[in-house]
Amino acid sequence: MSERPPGVLVLIVGPSGVGKDTLITGARHALDGDKRFSFVRRLVTRPTDVDLEDHISIDPVEFALGKASGRFALCWDAHGLNYALPMSVDTDLTLGRVVIANISRHVIPAAIARYPMCRVVQISAEISLRAERLARRGRENRDQIAARLAREGAAMPADVSPIVIDNSSSVAIGVTALVMALRAIAQD
Repeated sequence: MSERPPGVLVLIVGPSGVGKDTLITGARHALDGDKRFSFVRRLVTRPTDVDLEDHISIDPVEFALGKASGRFALCWDAHGLNYALPMSVDTDLTLGRVVIANISRHVIPAAIARYPMCRVVQISAEISLRAERLARRGRENRDQIAARLAREGAAMPADVSPIVIDNSSSVAIGVTALVMALRAIAQD
């Protein structure tokens, strides 16, 4: 009997306001019941707001303890917050699943170093649409949104060829594109 192939970690990346969480939520619903896929909920040192971002809120002290003791699969800092992926990532990958996680672009090299079986899906959207979405979130004022949009963020590593999904159209089109990409990754 042959061993089950290792899973694939799919890193969903893109600047703020491109709709990563919306597409991930839509894909999670579309693929519900398909055991090949596992959608990871990030741990974030921000209160949980189900309407805006699906994450698990974690106290900064608890986060620091978890990081120091190696309780996270990956962790990083961005926008004054701490983020982590739970160790369940390792379990799901061992089970051969396609594990989908929303991460910051600057974490891609660390993720690939730890998990060589990675694929990157880069979500993009027109800047005017991103500005509208960020304003609707209500976390930042107009000046903060302008500053966020002006930041390019981390560049894509030169050795990474992402799957690019333009989420400037309808949610249904974006979700369909992500689901198709995930199914293709599961077939590889």
